[in-house]
Amino acid sequence: MVGRTAPTARTVLAGARVVLPTGVVEDGRVTVEGRHIVEAGAGGTATGGAQGDNSGPALDLTGHWIVPGFVDMHVHGGGGASFSAGTPEEALTVAHTHRRRGTTTLLASTVTGDLDDLARQAAALSELVEQGELAGVHFEGPFISPHRCGAHQPSLLRHPDPADVRKLVDAARGTAKMMTLAPELPGGLDSVRLLADSGVIAAVGHTDAAYEAALEAVEAGATVATHLFNAMPPLLHREPGPVAALLEDERVTIELINDGTHLHPAALRLAFRRAGADRVAFITDAMGAAGMSDGVYPLGPMEVEVTDGVARISSGPTAGSIAGSTLTLDRAFARAVTLDGLSVPEAVQALSATPARVLGLDDRVGSLEAGKDADLVVLGEDFGLVGVMRRGEWVIDPEVG
Repeated sequence: MVGRTAPTARTVLAGARVVLPTGVVEDGRVTVEGRHIVEAGAGGTATGGAQGDNSGPALDLTGHWIVPGFVDMHVHGGGGASFSAGTPEEALTVAHTHRRRGTTTLLASTVTGDLDDLARQAAALSELVEQGELAGVHFEGPFISPHRCGAHQPSLLRHPDPADVRKLVDAARGTAKMMTLAPELPGGLDSVRLLADSGVIAAVGHTDAAYEAALEAVEAGATVATHLFNAMPPLLHREPGPVAALLEDERVTIELINDGTHLHPAALRLAFRRAGADRVAFITDAMGAAGMSDGVYPLGPMEVEVTDGVARISSGPTAGSIAGSTLTLDRAFARAVTLDGLSVPEAVQALSATPARVLGLDDRVGSLEAGKDADLVVLGEDFGLVGVMRRGEWVIDPEVG
């Protein structure tokens, strides 16, 4: 009919425990129209948006949980692919692998490499950011400490010269969201200031900084601790180091890898309880083996061997170092609430709301509220993943699995 617009498809999810910013709603309802949430609340009660007919056919999710889609601000690969390959095909494989495990928003994290190659990778990844497949680019290295390089190639490390930092930021064409660097290196504090002035998150990580140097970085504008505890000096009673500085400063959000390998559960609980859910972002730091079986995989210019799900550098000067993880955020969520003693709202905050806020995306994602993207995860009673919706479309349909 001329002049008429086809009605927008409506999806109603009912009967589940729905986790809202205000808490858990029993027998809740989430209504989606197109790519957006229009209602989220108890039964027919909405948080806002359309108040029209929502009594049509609904998907009964009694006995399930509905939580916001997960937001991963630090991931290198998955599904046998890596962002460091710098190709759209591999980048999409990574994104789709994690999407099927509930991560509806993610940054593409690079690995230390030649500066020109990193610039090429950033330019290629920026196209997928512009297309809405990725949320931005995260540079991890090469401006990190040789004493705390972890799974990064030592021969490719360099001091954070602000001109080099600017080169990478510019190569990302406005899509650079975060850069991890060691602020104690020559040029470190100036680079932190440059990043902060450019609207790019300066993250302290792979650092040998003392307590005072880490505080200087925060004063200069650093706001994230890259995988706290890992690739930095340990917390000691006379030398508290960067762990204490980053943990105690309310301006800093701390990343934690909740896979049971990178952190002892007691260390994770200690950090979580000190910082609180609004300052913790659970990340995967996943490499190409995430979602795959044990075997040998590339990580940037290096080779990684995965045994029993743990990835380690297989040769060279850093052989034996843990090389990222094979974690996916659905597993991190289940571990948080079944083993770590976190409440479901706390886990939702750390896996969705906090990273969305840190990345400046909380107007669109990170919580179940009217007007936001319909990014959500359906979990079973045991917190196993049952369904994933991204922008109103099922990635995994809970009716068919």
